[in-house]
Amino acid sequence: MESPELGFTLAYIVFSLCFVFTPNEFRSAGLTIQNLFSSWLGSEDLGFIQYHVRRTSVTVLVHSALPLGYYMGMCIAAPEKKLGFIHQVDGLWRAFLLLSLCLHLASWALVIYWSHSHWCSHPISWTLQVHIQPPHSSWGAVASSINREFRRIDKFATGAPGARVIVTDSWVLKVTTYHVYMALQSECHVTVTESRQHQLNPDSTSPTQILTLRVNSINPAVKSFDIRLNSTEFAEFSEKLNSPIRTSANVVIYQTISELFLETFSAQVDLNQPYILPSGQEIESCIGCMQVPANTKLVRLCCTQTDNDSDCQQCFCRPMWCLSCLGRWFASRQDQQRPETWLSSRVPCPTCRAKFCILDICVVR
Repeated sequence: MESPELGFTLAYIVFSLCFVFTPNEFRSAGLTIQNLFSSWLGSEDLGFIQYHVRRTSVTVLVHSALPLGYYMGMCIAAPEKKLGFIHQVDGLWRAFLLLSLCLHLASWALVIYWSHSHWCSHPISWTLQVHIQPPHSSWGAVASSINREFRRIDKFATGAPGARVIVTDSWVLKVTTYHVYMALQSECHVTVTESRQHQLNPDSTSPTQILTLRVNSINPAVKSFDIRLNSTEFAEFSEKLNSPIRTSANVVIYQTISELFLETFSAQVDLNQPYILPSGQEIESCIGCMQVPANTKLVRLCCTQTDNDSDCQQCFCRPMWCLSCLGRWFASRQDQQRPETWLSSRVPCPTCRAKFCILDICVVR
């Protein structure tokens, strides 16, 4: 194989793999099915099901055309082979061309079959049909229910456009390149089956833990499917899911640095001298979360002798924050690249800006 032919082959293989699996660089450049065909696909927010029916159909057509695109590109990269003259090419290239044409024509036939009767033969439509039950009388009504819930801003959604996990008020959805898996929350149970630790993470200095969760439905017609989440998203996912999540015996879910810090922060504050609330003074709700009573008071108790710019100061604010919110404030003011310094640092009071350290935080009694 000559050098231009080899170079084109390697380049086309790399391009095809990147186009199918879509790394971040291709998404940034707009080389995705969603971006290239955005005018025909429409808006995902306006019609989630209809959007992905069209997206998966276009994806099948485009991906099936990649072998044919290689042959056409080779006609230009290796003109001496005269691949443009079908009657002159050798048997292997002719067989490759025939297989490429058959694959692409078969994909067209498949998409045309899916599109009959308003796409009722599409695999996504079949998946919707197994969820038909009161109050939904048809798969279109099920699709409308999913569309409405997807438009709500309180849904949980994570992952790349072609590999997303979405949890709405009633549904657990997994979007893949060629399909959308779905299960009713009221009919499914979720189990954490595996966890993997990845040491190399370009966005963080700490390792990343990827969890694999199996979604099973009590409806026998609904296929089970796996979803993958970063452990940092597990708490938000669990909060949106109505049913409890089971964990396999051999799986350990590691906490994030922030969660570990909040545990240590609370344990250290419990060792400090408590603050006795004066008689007649009432406790108000925490102004951070407005969910629980304020239960902390800043009192200068440390005796560290350092320069005046870094010394702790007396705070005269009344109890206004709960321990959890004050811990999150404390963590947010730290150098995220140096977690080993968090407990020994000083931060300004979120209300009056007086500097304090962890030894100055008192639990209200």
